[in-house]
Amino acid sequence: MTRIVLLILLGCHEVMGQGADALWPTAAKNGFGTSNTIASKVWFTLADGVMTEVFYPTVDMPSVKSLQFLIVTGAQTENEAEDTVHRLEVPNPASLTFRQINRAKSGAYTITKTYITDPRRNSVLIRVDFTTEINAHLYINYVPLSDKSVLMSNCGLPALQRRQCTLALGFGETTAKATATARASLARGFAAAMHEYELGWQKYVATLPPLEKHQRQFNMAAMVLKGLEDKTIRGAVIASPSTPWGGGQKPNEPPVSGYHAVWARDLYHVATAFDAMGDRVTANRLLNYLFRVQQKPDGSFPQNSWVDGRPIGNGVQMDQVALPLVLAYQLRRNDRASWLRHIKPAADFIVRNGPRTDQDRWEEKSGYSPSSLAAQIAGLVCAAEIAKANRDDLSAKRYLDTADNWAQNVEKWTVTKPDGSSGYYLRITANDNPNDGAKMEINSSSRVVDERKIVDAGFLELVRLGIKGPRDPLIVESLKLIDQLIKVKTPAGDAWYRYNHDAYGETPNGGKYDGRNGVGRLWTLLTGERGEYEVAAGDLTSARQRLDTLAGFANDGLMIPEQVWDREKSPTPNLRFGAGTGSATPLAWSMAQFIRLAMSIERGRNVETPGVVWKRYGQRG
Repeated sequence: MTRIVLLILLGCHEVMGQGADALWPTAAKNGFGTSNTIASKVWFTLADGVMTEVFYPTVDMPSVKSLQFLIVTGAQTENEAEDTVHRLEVPNPASLTFRQINRAKSGAYTITKTYITDPRRNSVLIRVDFTTEINAHLYINYVPLSDKSVLMSNCGLPALQRRQCTLALGFGETTAKATATARASLARGFAAAMHEYELGWQKYVATLPPLEKHQRQFNMAAMVLKGLEDKTIRGAVIASPSTPWGGGQKPNEPPVSGYHAVWARDLYHVATAFDAMGDRVTANRLLNYLFRVQQKPDGSFPQNSWVDGRPIGNGVQMDQVALPLVLAYQLRRNDRASWLRHIKPAADFIVRNGPRTDQDRWEEKSGYSPSSLAAQIAGLVCAAEIAKANRDDLSAKRYLDTADNWAQNVEKWTVTKPDGSSGYYLRITANDNPNDGAKMEINSSSRVVDERKIVDAGFLELVRLGIKGPRDPLIVESLKLIDQLIKVKTPAGDAWYRYNHDAYGETPNGGKYDGRNGVGRLWTLLTGERGEYEVAAGDLTSARQRLDTLAGFANDGLMIPEQVWDREKSPTPNLRFGAGTGSATPLAWSMAQFIRLAMSIERGRNVETPGVVWKRYGQRG
């Protein structure tokens, strides 16, 4: 059982009693930090001027819900989240160090907090600077996991006095160990711990490639991806340190996975980003995790899992089975053990169960999906190359024959041609007939729509993975259609919905996604995918504009969200056109997409595209 102890240096404290039931905090984080060491197994998140979750002992396990100050002046009590104006700073652009500056709306006080973790042990350190012009008492409202909030005093502060203190949040298996951890961090001192913390990240940033533009955003994206890797089960990178819209459970209940779980698809995108940056050691570690921890005996991968590999979702997504094979090819994993134990079983699973998928890449619908087909075709071609390296020509032939057959039938299965037109790619078809007008229920919604009326940009995976050329007529025509139906020009630039009729987002009045009445919002990673298409088409000018837009979607902590608000009018002040919503922030996939697009622009080609697939199919188009 996790034990947590909060100690305060330069102050006194006493337990004041329990507060109200604690809800899970917003997913819209603008700060995320951890040490670049494996000795410190704690991660913190920041939002709305306060500290939100702290994860310990693994990156998928929240142990704290929130910590903020209450300010008591006479009979009046204020809290940081609601009664102050928040500002966030990144004082060191080469470190996951964050500073919150909260000024009272009345102007009577300012609370400044700088956050790090102790690189040597399991503790979060917060340097607090409190300036007040009035008689005020400062209390800590601390909400651990599965508990009501706890109020703690930090001595009354007289008028016109500036007061500093350091808070240490120590973790351990027992109260004694947690106490010893917090005391050791305090004894060492905040300045010494911060110096070591920042030096560790600065050394990592020094290894990153230079860019002409957006270096600060690039560095932050790289550090966040590095920080999202678990420190016990190496290679496990969670999708996001958040639970979108704070949903999924009632107050004080044990946590569901939220997005702090591992998806093979997301892990693939993160690994390709590391590979693009030249960090092949980390990329290989992620592939090792996919093979040695997540992969099932039948060769498939779970929908998602805890970091220790325990499955969470039961759906089978064929892209998540295929993309690790693409990654293995890119990382030149031709050794016989990888081939026999991992690559061949996954490829055989695809041959037996494809090309239809139980779930598309949005984890919603079964059928024939252009994006899932692209991944399977590319995965089989990559597996065939590894088979040849292991002198298994029979398997190589079976994989290539299957891939060729599916590549020849992609259009037959997923392109509809209404009224004799040239046709366009659908998002997904329930069967292998895209012209039969089958009805499809929109996920998390009661709407039922003709599948011929639902489109997305998933067909671009055919280009990125080397199966279709960027000038392919159906690709070009489908792009025109999605730009008409699902593109929105935001203040930061162009963005796209996942698909028309999507329901995964805030309700029409801006309320939290409730699983029934949501409206899909704009997904940031789709702007990056469009940029990669433009790289393939040789249009680097447009691709650079997409990179600018992705950077523009980031918040003040340089965190790129999953979704951004999609309209000029906003029902609430916190929803701004082109800015992040209550969706997962930061999203590892979005941060990885930024990195991969930046490196593709630098090299003038898509770093994700497997050459063997392009040579077999794409260069013919």
